[in-house]
Amino acid sequence: MKNILLPALFALFASQISGQSTSYWQQHVDYTMSIDMDVETFKYEGVQELVYTNNSPDTLSRVYYHLFFNAFQPGSQMDARLQSIADPDNRMIANGKSRIMSLNETEIGFLHTNTLKQDGQDISFQEEGTILVVDLAKPLLPGKKTTLSMTFSGQVPEQIRRSGRNNSEGVALSMTQWYPKLCEYDFEGWHPNPYIAREFHGVWGDFDVKITLDKNYILGGSGYLQNPNEVGYGYEAPGTKIKRKGKTLTWHFIAPQVHDFTWAADPEYLHDVVEMEDGPTLHFLYKNNPDILENWKNLQPKTEETMRFLSNNIGKYPYKQYSVIQGGDGGMEYAMCTLITGERKFPSLVGVMVHEMAHSWFQHVLATNESKHEWMDEGFTTFISSLCMNEVMNQKKDNPFGRSYSSYFALVESGREMPQGTHADRYASNFAYGISAYSKGSIFLPQLGYVIGQENLMKTIRKYFDDFKFKHPTPNDIKRTAEKVSGFELDWYLTDWTQTTNTIDYAIDTVQAVDGKTNVVLERKGLMPMPVDLLVVGKDGTQKTYYIPLQMMRGEKTNPYPNLERVIKPDWGWAHPKYELILDESLENIDGIAIDPSQLMADVDSSNNVYQPKP
Repeated sequence: MKNILLPALFALFASQISGQSTSYWQQHVDYTMSIDMDVETFKYEGVQELVYTNNSPDTLSRVYYHLFFNAFQPGSQMDARLQSIADPDNRMIANGKSRIMSLNETEIGFLHTNTLKQDGQDISFQEEGTILVVDLAKPLLPGKKTTLSMTFSGQVPEQIRRSGRNNSEGVALSMTQWYPKLCEYDFEGWHPNPYIAREFHGVWGDFDVKITLDKNYILGGSGYLQNPNEVGYGYEAPGTKIKRKGKTLTWHFIAPQVHDFTWAADPEYLHDVVEMEDGPTLHFLYKNNPDILENWKNLQPKTEETMRFLSNNIGKYPYKQYSVIQGGDGGMEYAMCTLITGERKFPSLVGVMVHEMAHSWFQHVLATNESKHEWMDEGFTTFISSLCMNEVMNQKKDNPFGRSYSSYFALVESGREMPQGTHADRYASNFAYGISAYSKGSIFLPQLGYVIGQENLMKTIRKYFDDFKFKHPTPNDIKRTAEKVSGFELDWYLTDWTQTTNTIDYAIDTVQAVDGKTNVVLERKGLMPMPVDLLVVGKDGTQKTYYIPLQMMRGEKTNPYPNLERVIKPDWGWAHPKYELILDESLENIDGIAIDPSQLMADVDSSNNVYQPKP
């Protein structure tokens, strides 16, 4: 009975429904930056002009910047957290101790503001770890703009987490979180979160960036290269002769409508370009290492397949390029690019590419506040990348989300679960954070499909993308989108799943023969209520389902098993712990009864979900 997985649960659909509240607002930034990088000392000097548009209804007298590289110093909050958490990230640990602790003055990271002006007038600022606190000389009124002009100095740290120099695979520069970045101000106020090593929240805007460094370095990252015929290295038009004079080369990028800018560089990069007929230009930058060349060549058609899959099933990728770059310390998503470690077995290389590319939708187009709602970007990305991997790698899994469910069950069993509403930095353990964000976050969607129907789920995802692309959606936005698509009331679902640690546990309590029919009593043992699909299998092999809607849903999903007869029973009011129903079949003709044959309901104890008569 436990192996019965009925077909057609994972078919993908598209919807063109749109609509968005007119009361929504978000801030806007225009960055113009240039830096000079010394590849010998890993120090750089920068100039930044930032035009900040206050689209909020509030007058702002203060602004904040992120100075991420300051985290990579002994005694920083990132260092302190690494030393105090029970299960530190092993990439950041050496010989049982924080790697940050051992960094000397030439190995640490730093990012310091040297001068800062507002519309030409000097303004006061104070550096507080990874946050720069700035008191404006003149308040910024609603609907107005101001120009903040800054000079800054930085040093690239040894590769510890995401950013850094000389990573474990020999990539020279993984330049993520490298510039003074304005903190987000939204309907909840400012978000000047210190960098502890987890997630991000950024302001939508346009970037104009010039990077000057040793001319032998090949660079890739966010945006569109503006001077390809000066740079070369595979970016130039066919037949162009490249002459690089002097010791350095300036790379000029434009990145419109993004909330971050990232780049990586190495003198040994190979650069392959794939022009998709029905999508963006794909760039691949990877080390000239004979051990990985075959995998990186084979990765390229898989990247094309992935781009098509995600565009077809979420919404069209909105940019003209996407770059897959060897670098970093694992896999991390950025605007129009990803940095991934490249010395992997081929399935792992494809897997990390698929996951990080999927983040181009769930975070870099649908820009949730990852610090507060990490499950929305990590979980939704895990959901769609599980479906994608099942197709592009021909995995043929009946339930592509099985790993997410088993991980979630392990978290519940551990007793260390915390509500998904927990701030990403505040989880007591990396174990609890990881499973909550990735696995439980992923389950939110297929289980929502169990509630509203798989067709409605995929319509919800498409509508969510259409309505909230280039915005900052919240948990209520995905819930309301699902409500609009399905017609159901779903506040209970969002509340119980994301704001509590309530679990789902339904059981078949008793099964008895009554007047030629079968009386079944179901019990809700867990605190989280759900609708119930009940499969009844006859001894002659026939299958029939009974559907019990949850009363406070105020609706009924369409039959997920159109080839089977379905009987819709009266609603179950969640406060009643038990529910009695009469099956038309006689007990002697029943071979088995099972709650949720799809196994998409995250029932923490499936041992009580099945009834089979004793031999």
